[in-house]
Amino acid sequence: MSFPRYPEYKASGVEWLGNVPAHWKVDRIKASVRSCRNGIWGDEAAGDEDDLPCVRVADFDRVRLVVADIPPTIRKVTAREREGRLLTRGTLLLEKSGGGEGQPVGCVVLYAISDPAVCSNFMARMELREGMVPSFWRYVHAAAYSIRLTTGSINQTSGIQNLDQDRYFNESAAYPPQPEQTAIAAFLDRETAKIDALVAEQEKLIALLKEKRQAVISHAVTKGLNPDAPMKPSGIEWLGDVPVHWSLQQFRRCVFIAEGQVDPEADQYRTMPLVAPNHVESGTGRLTETETAEEQAAESGKYLCQAGDVIYSKIRPALRKVCLAPSDCLCSADMYPLRPYGQLLNEYLLWFILSEQFSSLAVLESERVAMPKINRETLNEVPMLLPPLIEQHRISDHIKSAVGSIDRLVNAASEAITLLKERRSALISAAVTGQIDVRDALAGTRA
Repeated sequence: MSFPRYPEYKASGVEWLGNVPAHWKVDRIKASVRSCRNGIWGDEAAGDEDDLPCVRVADFDRVRLVVADIPPTIRKVTAREREGRLLTRGTLLLEKSGGGEGQPVGCVVLYAISDPAVCSNFMARMELREGMVPSFWRYVHAAAYSIRLTTGSINQTSGIQNLDQDRYFNESAAYPPQPEQTAIAAFLDRETAKIDALVAEQEKLIALLKEKRQAVISHAVTKGLNPDAPMKPSGIEWLGDVPVHWSLQQFRRCVFIAEGQVDPEADQYRTMPLVAPNHVESGTGRLTETETAEEQAAESGKYLCQAGDVIYSKIRPALRKVCLAPSDCLCSADMYPLRPYGQLLNEYLLWFILSEQFSSLAVLESERVAMPKINRETLNEVPMLLPPLIEQHRISDHIKSAVGSIDRLVNAASEAITLLKERRSALISAAVTGQIDVRDALAGTRA
């Protein structure tokens, strides 16, 4: 959908605004603000009349730019401490501390529920002047945030970003008369909700595709490709019935878990690729990036892997991370280099480890030890299903083909989400800087 432009524009004198509608006002952001008071953390809840919900930055819905649910955090805040800090529907909240490289501090959201609350000391309660529409101004702040206008007002100490409120409020913005602010906000509420619904549909599709991907892998490595193959009880609950002609062996009988670490600072290892859990995509078997030991400033001992080894993360947060070594390389001490021998194919071992049955077992076993990982002894005892070697090749080829098709659909859906989010951001920016005239889109006649 395309929208008309305003009939007349003027130069704003502000780089991020460009030309703005002739009847809009250009002023510092502070001109829209009556007061901006820091929040309060209060004391531990006491179960009395001073207990009150407290909004934290974690409660921000950064997509819809709202706090839409009653905050779960309850704090004791006295009547005196609440003065000038109580949140009501329509209050704006400014994030003042926190943030990070990919998500800088300075997000502004609308408090969109009726229940009174306060906000934590990591943010401030922003009250607007008369004639300023909160919903319109949250979109103005969102447009400024999307171009990282806030970053010029950030001070960083001890790894925490702090927004210099006065410096940020001295940045300029443009705004129309109050009725037009209301109309633009209502338009953006409607249109962004449509975009958000489309994003949600694509996210649901991705979740279903990933479930299908997992099901394809799990079924192929535990039941095979022939639906008519005779089955037998495996005697193992998490495997269930398996094809009659498949054998069952302990991990130790067909997989060697490399032992003995090397010094990554030694000359022969410094320039070798080093694989760590953060280089592997969870649940897919894909290696996303590689850096040398030298580039990663690796110091402690690492395992030496041969090309084709299966590299498996042993730590609990990353028990679904596994990949094939693309070449001779090192892997971190948080991973096991697994080398199949005998009648076991490397790729089949990779897919077996990615099966839901194996992953669930690994998670369960990791919870039984003091350190959150699957240890070498436990892994050596895991039952391993072994089809004939030719069947392992067929199963691996089938899985690669099937998951390849699924991954292409996932990628297409992910690209659609990216485009929708870009469209959302561009629409907000265009509307609140007057690059498009949306009044007729909502009202039917020009206001």
